[in-house]
Amino acid sequence: MTNIYPFPHSADRPSDRNDAGSAPTSGHVRDPAATVPLRRSGNPRPARARTLARHLTDRDRQILRSLADFRLMTGQQLGQLHVDGQTPATAARRRRSVLQRLADCGAIQRLERRIGGIRAGSDGQLFALTPLGLTALRLHDPEVPNHRVRLIGDTAPGFQDHLLAITELYVQLREADDGHHIELLDFQTEPAAWRRFTGPAGETIPLKPDAYLSLGLGELEQRSFVEVDLATESLNVVARKCRRYLEYWQTGTEQAAHGVFPRVWWLVPHTRRELRLRELVAGFAPIEQALFAVGQLDDAAALLTTPVTSFSTEEPS
Repeated sequence: MTNIYPFPHSADRPSDRNDAGSAPTSGHVRDPAATVPLRRSGNPRPARARTLARHLTDRDRQILRSLADFRLMTGQQLGQLHVDGQTPATAARRRRSVLQRLADCGAIQRLERRIGGIRAGSDGQLFALTPLGLTALRLHDPEVPNHRVRLIGDTAPGFQDHLLAITELYVQLREADDGHHIELLDFQTEPAAWRRFTGPAGETIPLKPDAYLSLGLGELEQRSFVEVDLATESLNVVARKCRRYLEYWQTGTEQAAHGVFPRVWWLVPHTRRELRLRELVAGFAPIEQALFAVGQLDDAAALLTTPVTSFSTEEPS
């Protein structure tokens, strides 16, 4: 059994690609404030949320949904996904206007921290969803998870960098999606990407990938679990996570539900970490090694969109 198999041509399958949304709002863009305070109660007034929901455009809702899914994004990432322009300058101006408006109405939060320092300008600003924005979004789309919005601005920079790396992978795959040779069919972040299985003593064991994705590559579909490793965890922690994947693979649960077991990609920041993880994987049995692949984050889109026709997930005999 392989993790790649034929599926109907894209013309016969509903597309997951989103429209760009409605026309951008024009007007003077004010200098942004450092932050927009969040309501710590997590329970915005329903009337305020309903008022906000009535004034959201299609593009506004797409931006809020992206922030609900990825929790933290840069202004540049949001612009790449949701704001178009005839020139880069026009797109940047529209992006600033849209994000400023959503911050002013309390739908999104702007963090004080910038990626790339002050010279990065608005591209490096960080944004997160507020409880008010989540509530307003769910009035239009009840399927959005009704989880409590964490105060992302209080989290450690390392945790934020991890979230941004996952988001950047999604942005790169969306840009690689040409609707024919490469199609991003599904991209799930935590907790949607998580799995649970039964251990040998009947206990429930969680498996928590950073992401799960499905790519259409020509007439084939390729599925992957993704672990973004920023070299902040010990190799012992990585080894335990690999063994958890092997335990899940051996149960056959994923194969029974979906017909295949996704390849597990470890994406790392530099060559030194890549070599260490390759050495770790080489310590597993040959049939177990086939479940894992290691690559660098800078090359992630190219690696994940390359068909791996020789990958097998046959269970051990």
